Amino acid sequence: MKKQDKNNADKEESMDAIECIKTRRSVRKFTDEKVPVDVVKDIVELASYSPSWKNTQVIRYILVEDEAVIAKIAAEGVMDFPLNQKTVSRSKQLMVITKKDGICGYEKNGEASTSKGSGWEMFDAGIATQTFCLAAHAKGVGTVILGIFDDAKVGEIVGIPDGQTVATVVAMGYPAFAPEMPPRKSVDDLFTVR
Repeated sequence: MKKQDKNNADKEESMDAIECIKTRRSVRKFTDEKVPVDVVKDIVELASYSPSWKNTQVIRYILVEDEAVIAKIAAEGVMDFPLNQKTVSRSKQLMVITKKDGICGYEKNGEASTSKGSGWEMFDAGIATQTFCLAAHAKGVGTVILGIFDDAKVGEIVGIPDGQTVATVVAMGYPAFAPEMPPRKSVDDLFTVR
């Protein structure tokens, strides 16, 4: 197959970016089928194209498939928040997204580069997480970003490396159904010109 033909074939197999953005939903119910590790690696590779502060690329991805670890995160790692307990306990896979501390948003001497201080680390983690979720959606994998969790406890349960902090936990899998789109604010509510 010629390079141009392969590029056209790849485009036909992938989802249009605008469609991907408009149709991605938070999925909290999954089938029993696990996403193959090779597919998860493909998603992580796509997420690796996310921009980061001075190209520091400090975001790391830990796939959790062990049922006992998932159960422990549901029981001890989501601050007794019932919806997250249910979502995690129904998941066959979780992606724990971590950030290497003290690099993103800092100068080499350790001083913060911006008024955001350590806040830029979470900005980069957010970019990478959304890119991960969009890439997953493009491959038919559902995700939901969990906001209520105990980062220290999840890090302890999963055994993250020293010098890293859990940025977020993403429940993932093949969607059991397609959730409805919640109402969106109008552009007039969101946009201002000065």
